[in-house]
Amino acid sequence: MFLDLALSRPVLVNGQDVNPIVGNAATDGAMLGAVRGEGMQFQRDLYRPFIDNDGRRKVWFNRGRTTNEKGQQVPIKEKTPLEMMMNQYGIYLPVWNTTMLRKEEWIELDKRVVKAARYRLRLWSDLMAAVPYGGFNGMSKSMLEWENMSDPGEAVVDMDGLTPGRTDAPQFGGQGLPLPITHCDFWFSSRKLAESRNSNTPLDSTMGEAAGRRVAETVEKTAIGVATGIQWGGLNTALTYTNASAVYGLTNFPQRLTYTSITAPTTGGWSPATTLSQVLYCINLLKLNKFFGPFMVYTSNDWDPYLDNDYYYALTSGAVAPTKSLRTRLKENPDIIDVRRLDFLFGSQPSLTSGNQQAATVDAVLKPFRFLFVQMTSEVIEAVNGMDLTTLQWESVGGMRLNFKAFCIQVPRLKSDQYGNCGILDATTS
Repeated sequence: MFLDLALSRPVLVNGQDVNPIVGNAATDGAMLGAVRGEGMQFQRDLYRPFIDNDGRRKVWFNRGRTTNEKGQQVPIKEKTPLEMMMNQYGIYLPVWNTTMLRKEEWIELDKRVVKAARYRLRLWSDLMAAVPYGGFNGMSKSMLEWENMSDPGEAVVDMDGLTPGRTDAPQFGGQGLPLPITHCDFWFSSRKLAESRNSNTPLDSTMGEAAGRRVAETVEKTAIGVATGIQWGGLNTALTYTNASAVYGLTNFPQRLTYTSITAPTTGGWSPATTLSQVLYCINLLKLNKFFGPFMVYTSNDWDPYLDNDYYYALTSGAVAPTKSLRTRLKENPDIIDVRRLDFLFGSQPSLTSGNQQAATVDAVLKPFRFLFVQMTSEVIEAVNGMDLTTLQWESVGGMRLNFKAFCIQVPRLKSDQYGNCGILDATTS
């Protein structure tokens, strides 16, 4: 149904069918350029009609005007009545027949969706803050490609400079990242909406929050690697792909470093100093692979009781009084940005108790007491944002049912150089 709305359903412009994304070459003008999209982008707000405070049905519409914000041209969207869209500009979308939400109700719905996306989704939030990659139209791309390059050249040492050196040239390889749409549908009946209006009560957006939560949780799990990312297409022989074109996470990226000798804190003879020594060893492994941090350290959810307990260090005169936790001691290392728990990085399979059904649906092999070390730079990992979490609407069952789709185009991009070196290390118990 989403493809029918966004890609297949035409817009009527002066009696001609025009796809809202690709347009029609036979028709021109600034208004049509805006319908096609902000610089040939998908204008999702055309599919989100609302009833404004004055009682008129409107959409947010870019008439081709832009403003300069931080050196970039940003489209200016204005509230435009539907009768003006149809009568003055000759533009009509069939989805406008479903205008049943007031502008404030759209705002409340979007607010709930965004709130759900931010709740306990630590990895994706960190990536979006530290290494975001966006500024392109994800709806018009199905693959994101990039290249890596070898490190060419050889120095020769002699006394007269006449020894011929070996000529060399850089070699280029590449990788492709699919840009899938993560989505979840929900709906309200027309009668429920009418009852909400009649009683002057807020629109019940529980379904909207649930759909937004499912979408956001899937993005988070895929970035961690506990949910298998989509694979699309094959190997590009022109770019000599390192891996198959698939979406990978921290725990299933083929080029990640691994260390399998973490001592579980439940093992006899374990002390916080044991974990400190092994964490420092993992950081040294990354440095030997030419990644020098600083690193974000993520932990599975079973580490908290031990990381937050008192840290003791034995001296010849005995143990000193505890003054800090193990987590604090690890964060004192200048190579560590922070030590953070990932709620969806389970140390064991969670039980199917009330409220935990979604957490249990994981694809990866779960390992207890896990550490993930990530150099938070763009040559290691990026949060690719092709489209923010948003909603679309359309009607069915003769207008008695108003359907919604919460969706986004957000995927992690993990990288390695041409020699397979990677700034990610996955440390587990044996």
